[in-house]
Amino acid sequence: MPKSKRDRPGQCFSFVDGFIGVGLFQGIGLLMLSVGFVYGSPVTLSKTKKKGRGQKESQVNSIRGAIDSYSSVYVFSFENMRNLKFKEFREQLKSSSRFFLGSNKAMQIALGRSAADEIRPGIPFTWKHLFLTSLPREEVQKIFNAFEETDFARTGSKATEKVELKEGPLTEFTHEMEPFLRKQGMPVRLNKGVVELVSNFVVCDEGKPLSPEASRILRLLGIKMATFRLHLICRWNEDDFELLAKGLDEDSDVETS
Repeated sequence: MPKSKRDRPGQCFSFVDGFIGVGLFQGIGLLMLSVGFVYGSPVTLSKTKKKGRGQKESQVNSIRGAIDSYSSVYVFSFENMRNLKFKEFREQLKSSSRFFLGSNKAMQIALGRSAADEIRPGIPFTWKHLFLTSLPREEVQKIFNAFEETDFARTGSKATEKVELKEGPLTEFTHEMEPFLRKQGMPVRLNKGVVELVSNFVVCDEGKPLSPEASRILRLLGIKMATFRLHLICRWNEDDFELLAKGLDEDSDVETS
């Protein structure tokens, strides 16, 4: 006679067993809570304050030490910041200069919050981006003026030219890309395996902000509209302060990550 499911070995699970299992699980959970090993548990602010204060103090000391080490301090601004390109530029000048970027409190503390507590008389303490060096003024200007890197424009930046695609085959695109192009708003179809534009299509207009779709299409077309540049604004040393240019707008396609 076949055994019932209740009588089969390995299939029995009583209420007592379940109660013991739940109790064991809760006990392990309480133990993990007591030693602080619960996954995803928040870290209290008290555990990060000391580390943050130490980092700020280190940055303040680093800025002040650089001012003592280099003869000149330049204030600069940028257009269309690209972190990777800037890192390469900074590495080229690493042996002779230092860069400091930001508008944080550490910068204000290091330079002074006002003329009354400025670290050096006449130093431009209200500016954000500093370049410290002992290179001659003419060489610094030559290096900054020569630096220029083009890149693809991002969403929201203004188009530098009008880009319009004419009706007809788009041989630069493969047939697999036709669905993606349609999602970008392009009036396309496949004609014997070739992507074809059924009517003229304006990707962007000069001077107008780029939409996410326009920036993607320009990237596919290989059209670069953003130029990363650095601009010297003023120069300071112990004996002189020189205004080199007016401050420029830094709202254009600025990379912050």
